[in-house]
Amino acid sequence: MSSNQNDTVKVSLGGREVTVPKGGLYDRYRMNPNLDEIARDPRVSSVDFFRALPKIKVDSPIGPTLTPNFYYTISTARLTMLAPTRAIRARLPEELSPLEITPGLGLVSVMFFRYDVADIDFYTEAAVGIAVKPARHGKLGFFDLVSGLKNEHLNSYVLSLPVNSDIAQVRGHDGYGFPKWVTELDVDINDLRTTARVANDAGGVDLSLLANTPTQRAYRSGERVGSLTSYTQINGAWHSTLNQTNVLIAGTTRSTSGITLQLGEGRMSDDLRSLKPKRTIQFDVMSEGQAALHMPVPTSVQSRNK
Repeated sequence: MSSNQNDTVKVSLGGREVTVPKGGLYDRYRMNPNLDEIARDPRVSSVDFFRALPKIKVDSPIGPTLTPNFYYTISTARLTMLAPTRAIRARLPEELSPLEITPGLGLVSVMFFRYDVADIDFYTEAAVGIAVKPARHGKLGFFDLVSGLKNEHLNSYVLSLPVNSDIAQVRGHDGYGFPKWVTELDVDINDLRTTARVANDAGGVDLSLLANTPTQRAYRSGERVGSLTSYTQINGAWHSTLNQTNVLIAGTTRSTSGITLQLGEGRMSDDLRSLKPKRTIQFDVMSEGQAALHMPVPTSVQSRNK
């Protein structure tokens, strides 16, 4: 968000007015990008991943829009932790069930995102999420769990999703049903260090991360494409949102050496504490990647109590 009003323009989303960077990608293209033009941005490695994903126009709670939402240069960090199933179930809607690594223990995560070049311009984001079983899925086997831990396909329910951009908040909250709010949020990820800080309402620390970046490996575009399905409720109805990630440079470690996660006072820390995490079992960092976020679609879910 710019502090200079001359550097921004106002746009309407679902009856709400937000400001976006003047001359930015949203101002110029309104979600209908010129990929050849974006390919000339030195921060963008390639746009080949997006050429195979044609956009379609759909109606949504924020009005007619094009989907998917393209993220041309991103970086992410994820801490995966063990937490008691009892604590997890207390925070899940009854229609969803936790993904357990062993009876009585499930998986929760803290994630940080930096979107350097995107259809809705630069912003940062953080999340506290719970790994869940796919809606209406039967018993999961060992390979389902391994696939999730390898980031090949994850299913989640998000408790907290702060952002530092007005348009990201309105689209995410009104359009997708995510628990988004705007706050000061800094994320910096490179091949050596990963740092993040989420501010609370008083300007203090809600949650922060300081860590050594795991050794990174490069992948060809399209070689490693993962997906995340998130479940949300919009106007009382369940929806699923698919996010496809094109991994370009990434690494993983099981060691917690050099990782400092600080819980302060705020919504994210409160949500993480409520899950009673026991220990971190994996740290994933993608120092370069791309993503395509699809609009939510209605989905059928069944209560775990039935």
